[in-house]
Amino acid sequence: MLLNISEDHREHLQFLVDSDATVIENFASISLEFLKSGINKKTFHSAAQKLSVDVVTIENAVQGLMQLFTEGVRFALNETDFHDSLLLIGFPPEVCKSLTAMYMSHYKETKNTLIKAVSSLPVYGDLEWRFDIKLASRSLHNQVTPVIYLKITTFDGRKRSEHVLQTDVVNLVHMTRVLEEALNEMKSNHCRRILRNIK
Repeated sequence: MLLNISEDHREHLQFLVDSDATVIENFASISLEFLKSGINKKTFHSAAQKLSVDVVTIENAVQGLMQLFTEGVRFALNETDFHDSLLLIGFPPEVCKSLTAMYMSHYKETKNTLIKAVSSLPVYGDLEWRFDIKLASRSLHNQVTPVIYLKITTFDGRKRSEHVLQTDVVNLVHMTRVLEEALNEMKSNHCRRILRNIK
């Protein structure tokens, strides 16, 4: 299996494809460091000054590499598939070899980072709802305006949070449809394979 690279992603990586091997390897090291400890904006500015390139280009290039590494781990790409994905993007063969070696040596660490990121998301706890109907007002004597109030409780570690939302019937139906589509997607073979590989 090879990575499916979007046009935007290719554009972000184009700066690196046109750069020499040393620059690409330095960017790859920065990307892997950012995956481990978070993004440092100062690094973008210093790299932009050294290479005489605008900061946005540097930021896109680093984040493009970060996405390559995380997507490779998410889809459990082996050494050959990751290498061939890099070749398709347009990286020179010697650069593909060094980037693949970095990918493989940081594979477990990147996988653990992704697992921690998923497990740090708030967890659903409870849902309470109330249905109100406005029957009339001073200007409109005959009206029926239904409003639904939702109180959602989430847990983030030991911290408990409550979120109160107000919606109408149309939006509630839309939200229900989107959630049902997401649940159905989770049952697909593709999602099951991904979840099996990141556990």
